[in-house]
Amino acid sequence: MAPGTATYRLLENGNAVQSWIVETIVKAAVVTGFESPLEIQELPIPDPGPGQVLVRIECSGLCHTDIHAAHGDWPVKPAPPFIPGHEGIGVVEKLGSGVSEPAIGTRVAIAWLGSACGHCRHCISGWETLCEAQQNSGYSVNGTFAEYAVVAAAFANPVPDSISARDAAPLTCAGVTTYKAIKVAKVAPAETVAIFGIGGLGHLALQYARIAGGFVIAVDIQDDKLAMATELGADHVINASTTDPVQAIKDLGGADVAVALAASPASFDQAFRSLRRGGRLVCVALPANDAALNVPIFDMVIGGKSVIGSIVGNRNDLADVFALHEAGRTRVVVVDRRLDDVNAAVDEVLSGRVTARVVFSL
Repeated sequence: MAPGTATYRLLENGNAVQSWIVETIVKAAVVTGFESPLEIQELPIPDPGPGQVLVRIECSGLCHTDIHAAHGDWPVKPAPPFIPGHEGIGVVEKLGSGVSEPAIGTRVAIAWLGSACGHCRHCISGWETLCEAQQNSGYSVNGTFAEYAVVAAAFANPVPDSISARDAAPLTCAGVTTYKAIKVAKVAPAETVAIFGIGGLGHLALQYARIAGGFVIAVDIQDDKLAMATELGADHVINASTTDPVQAIKDLGGADVAVALAASPASFDQAFRSLRRGGRLVCVALPANDAALNVPIFDMVIGGKSVIGSIVGNRNDLADVFALHEAGRTRVVVVDRRLDDVNAAVDEVLSGRVTARVVFSL
């Protein structure tokens, strides 16, 4: 519980049936403008509306998307002031009208997909992440860089008790995003998977590729990240700052699948050129300024290659990610920071000094 706040619960037969909070001030990291650092502000506790729940946030991961949001890097921009964050883990404290589940006291995750319409062709076919009416946490609605956040009750994803909030936070985006990328790539046992960018996303992507039975090549420009990749089971590592990754991967026989996770347009080109015939490039990272990928049509057609765009996974995918972690199949590498130090953490990520995922404690 944050200092200066108090929660009161009405008990019925020993069970909490209603909760309310009497203090109204909470701490949050706020984007006030795209050219300005985030500001730590004191704000009123948000009140859950119909169909929503209020969540007391325990911790929240820092995704590169949060940095793009804070800087207004993409063609569709959020509207300041807003609170970033979409890897929030916490406990339900209050229910909006019409909500009975998740119950007060339930541990939940607030992910990038804050809500979707539930009835369009994408939603009813299992692709709610493509819903054109979706709301995104920390982008189109306030996110989880705060002591409290609201979310649609149906999108408050349950978190198993055996998974720490510190691990669950990166799994809520970095995990479900890369799990989905490996899934849409249809990685088969004994296929070679090249992961371009080993960090918050990449260290999980290589683990999911191994779970699928793939042989993994890790590509990065930082030796410490490549050392982490080796520790996590990568079969080969390539430092792209000292070695041509395309030629190195071709020398290993080429990649059946290349997953582009670095926010560098040049790495996307390298990833495509590293493919063997029949290979699949999965585009995940989103470089700033709407960068383009130039694909040689002749090579793509003659070589039977394909390019796939992969957005985050859906709620069922996140449940799978939690199940795999609960079973001990994945390991999350975390760097702990305080929310008060959010701007220093952003600088660390942009400079490449963070090996894997920053997680803020609230």
